[in-house]
Amino acid sequence: MVVGASLAIGLLMWLLSTAVFRHESPSPAGPALPASAQHLPASEQQPSAAATEPAHPAAEITRAGFSPPDADAIPDTEFGDAVRLGRAIFTDTQTYAKAYVGNGLNCVNCHLDAGRKADSAPLWAAYGLFPMFRDKNQKVNTYEDRLAGCFRFSMNGRAPAYGSKEFVALMSYSYWLASGAPIGAELAGRGYPKLPPPQQAPDPARGKQVFDTQCAICHGADGLGTRVGARYAFPPLWGPHSFNAGAGMTQIKNAAGFIKANMPLGQGNTLSDQQAWDVAKYMTSQPRPADPRLGRL
Repeated sequence: MVVGASLAIGLLMWLLSTAVFRHESPSPAGPALPASAQHLPASEQQPSAAATEPAHPAAEITRAGFSPPDADAIPDTEFGDAVRLGRAIFTDTQTYAKAYVGNGLNCVNCHLDAGRKADSAPLWAAYGLFPMFRDKNQKVNTYEDRLAGCFRFSMNGRAPAYGSKEFVALMSYSYWLASGAPIGAELAGRGYPKLPPPQQAPDPARGKQVFDTQCAICHGADGLGTRVGARYAFPPLWGPHSFNAGAGMTQIKNAAGFIKANMPLGQGNTLSDQQAWDVAKYMTSQPRPADPRLGRL
């Protein structure tokens, strides 16, 4: 009887342990989803990369499929007023932040579709990555620092005061565009595309040929832009009214990626990679205002 009881208890324990093992074993349906993906529609859910690959910092994980809200969804609130002002500054910097601009550009010239277009350094893909360490100034930058750099280099001007209505508005607009985007994740479409190395070294002479046939019709044969009255309908790509030599667009890799994805305007991805590299080399070889950091390093 004692032996029989022992066998019965042993059998019971084995059955319980087997049931627990089955309960805790991973489902054969596939890797677990991250918490952020569990709130997505089923058609957009993707397995977690961590389930099959070594863990990476969040900023290295690309999450595709994000779309910013439409402008007509800006709320009719005091916050919405700040968002609308930020959008106005961004699309018409010459009017709404003229005191801080030293050239003929608007923010939207390099960040197309009011900062919404993927592969055109969209605001919604940048906002959630700050604070961020930047090689450019060798320190951790806030998003406000990043905006200040745009005014100093791309706009060849000076930054508004931190906490000013202009910066509050631009940060509000960026925050609103990023509504629903994960913090610390590098979203697909951030910045400009990174093209593979060119088969031939970028050549400004070939680039001029591309410019003459594909770009001059909008930016002018001399690259100095096209004016309608006192305003630029198409921005100058070099010369005294363009971005200065400290701007990110003077880096050929950035210019080539932007051109490939977005130019000619409305006809992105029609140039070959080599053409994009060549015309970027031609554009970045032209004269422009000096980098304001020179002499202060």
